[in-house]
Amino acid sequence: NHRRAVSSLKYSPNGHLLASASADMTVRLWNAQSGAPKQTFTGHEQGISDVVWSGDSRYLASASDDKTVKIWDVAVGEDLLTLEGHTSYVFCANFNPQSNMLVTGSFDENVKLWDVRTGTCIKTLPAHSDPVTATAFNRDGTCVVSGSHDGLVRIWDTATGECLKTIFAEGNPPVSYVKYSPNGRFILVSTLDDTIRLWNASNPSRCIKTYRGHHNRRFCVFSTFSVTHGNWIVSGSEDNSVYLWNLQDRSVVQRLVGHTDAVLSISCHPTLGMIASGGSSNDKAIRIWREQE
Repeated sequence: NHRRAVSSLKYSPNGHLLASASADMTVRLWNAQSGAPKQTFTGHEQGISDVVWSGDSRYLASASDDKTVKIWDVAVGEDLLTLEGHTSYVFCANFNPQSNMLVTGSFDENVKLWDVRTGTCIKTLPAHSDPVTATAFNRDGTCVVSGSHDGLVRIWDTATGECLKTIFAEGNPPVSYVKYSPNGRFILVSTLDDTIRLWNASNPSRCIKTYRGHHNRRFCVFSTFSVTHGNWIVSGSEDNSVYLWNLQDRSVVQRLVGHTDAVLSISCHPTLGMIASGGSSNDKAIRIWREQE
């Protein structure tokens, strides 16, 4: 197991592997079905906040407090590139759908776009006035969404770097996580007021749905969509649980209990009814939850 908090968990797009990142400076790979350990990637000099897969499940990118992002070849088990340019902790990363670009967000308040093949920075967006907590591409890669502790969610034109839209909830709560829905039409936004909101990406003037019941006041907690068996919203929580909501009627469907510290990281398997969750410093465990047939 990891020696420190599990900061990020991601199932590979092909569903074969689970990647985990930790404050212990490692990325680890696990068999998605059996949970057996497969591989450990070392090379970062400080803790890692995020790990993400390329679309073909061949590469990983890891975002670290050492101010770098590393690109790893999964089959070979070594780092191919180190992306340098952020001036503070790199907190989040995501590949575009074509997996030839990477977007990163940092405590330096910038969002950067990178050419994955050469490792060069294509654009630096002075995106926010506080640390950037999440960044993601939409489903065709033409837009990037970013969220920050400044309370803003911004949508950017990938090609021009222009800010297209700015979204914020009433009272401007700090944004702990953002991601596009699988169909690209909505943006899921977690904020440090114990709330997750769903916004229309094309018309973000009003919040469509609100999900509450979990605890999120201190940490950046991942949330996501589960679309394998019905449509759920899934999130970690600071009360050591994983919460599942019905996407449409916003009711809490289930609370998964078993961790002994805050659950910051979660991932839903792309095809099977499985959720992975990662515990914080006093827990350090990865738990796999399966839907009962």
